[in-house]
Amino acid sequence: MKKFFQFEELGTNYRREFIGGLTTFLAMAYILVVNPITLSLTTVPDLPDAMRMDYGAVFVATAIAAAVGSLLMGLIAKYPIALAPGMGLNAFFAYTVVLTMGISWQNALGGVLVSGLIFILLTLSGLREKIINSIPAELKYAVGAGIGLFITFIGFQNAGIIVNNDAVLVGLGDFTQGPVLLAIFGIIVTVILMTRGFNAGIFIGMVITAVVGMIFGLISPPSGIVGAVPSLEPTFGAAFGAFGDSSFYTTEMLVVILTFLFVDFFDTAGTLVAVANQAGLMKGKVLPRAGKALFADSCATVTGAILGTSTTTSYIESSSGVAAGARSGFAAVVTAGFFLLSIFFFPLLEVITAPVTAPALIIVGVLMVSALGNIDWTKFEVAVPAFLTIISMPLTYSIATGIAIGFIFYPITMIVKGRAKEIHPVMYFLFVIFVLYFVFLH
Repeated sequence: MKKFFQFEELGTNYRREFIGGLTTFLAMAYILVVNPITLSLTTVPDLPDAMRMDYGAVFVATAIAAAVGSLLMGLIAKYPIALAPGMGLNAFFAYTVVLTMGISWQNALGGVLVSGLIFILLTLSGLREKIINSIPAELKYAVGAGIGLFITFIGFQNAGIIVNNDAVLVGLGDFTQGPVLLAIFGIIVTVILMTRGFNAGIFIGMVITAVVGMIFGLISPPSGIVGAVPSLEPTFGAAFGAFGDSSFYTTEMLVVILTFLFVDFFDTAGTLVAVANQAGLMKGKVLPRAGKALFADSCATVTGAILGTSTTTSYIESSSGVAAGARSGFAAVVTAGFFLLSIFFFPLLEVITAPVTAPALIIVGVLMVSALGNIDWTKFEVAVPAFLTIISMPLTYSIATGIAIGFIFYPITMIVKGRAKEIHPVMYFLFVIFVLYFVFLH
């Protein structure tokens, strides 16, 4: 085992890898709660049951997809990087594709499955890295920052801090309401923990908020700690049903699939480089076993779609495990084990309500908008498409629309500026795709 994971070469041992794997799990354990709430649209009232995914099934799918993805990353790529259904992509899945576009969650899962299969083909052919490189860095950063704002907006909504206002569209909620005050308390506690450098600050903040909610009678205590594993039947294999639905073969679905592709492209590439560099695993500017890492990520997405969850991707929270000493794929295997173990603690999720998860969404948004500092705002031809990408996501309540607007304006501003030769042919193709998206949107 030590030889397989190269403990000696990496200067690590079982204890360090175990602690690193556990730290990573604690840092990203919030997804076990946030993902089922997001995909089942629990916080959205008065929706037909047909639009909601089964909460229990999504919880199991989330845990298994995270376990499989982390296991593949640990065994195939041998990196201390864990995977799980991605934040941002799950919000796009639920709030944009299902809630706004009116696409069934079964067809949305089919879109995730297709994007995962395309990932595998692109990875095996070596084209995935080339496509990533064809998209300007500024737009990659803008997409990440825009998703961060979108997730934060959803968090404020779920907490009741931001509510509908017919006069000005949005306004402040009622700060005398218990759930709103609980969410604010959770935000403050989580900010303090993260500021003090707690690797599992988001998860610990959720636990403290839930306990306080129970003390003040805002949350009902759980019916148990360990219980029966919920059935996967409501979601397992539902993605395959999309291929028999004629509404799946539309321009709208093509844009959905492309969005799943782009966002996972950026997430995975950025996370792999960042964590590997932190762990000292980079060889100059080259990421060893990059193809294997991308393949593991792609397979995890396909597995997650079949089980019944949105795109599974590499998590930047893995950096907390690296900070705790993780250096090899064994840490990812340890994280996978904890995700599998968590399946048996489903009853505990009864205490995780919208005010408890809202702080996690808001803090994740804060972490994602840090990409703004990497954009050169002094170049107007770059600043315009980047800004429109970022601002359009929360204002239109659609990640896809934000990407489309930014990718349409980029060729326009660059051509007018006289920098047409710097535009990759792929960007012209995407320009046409997104123009068609708006033409056929209604």
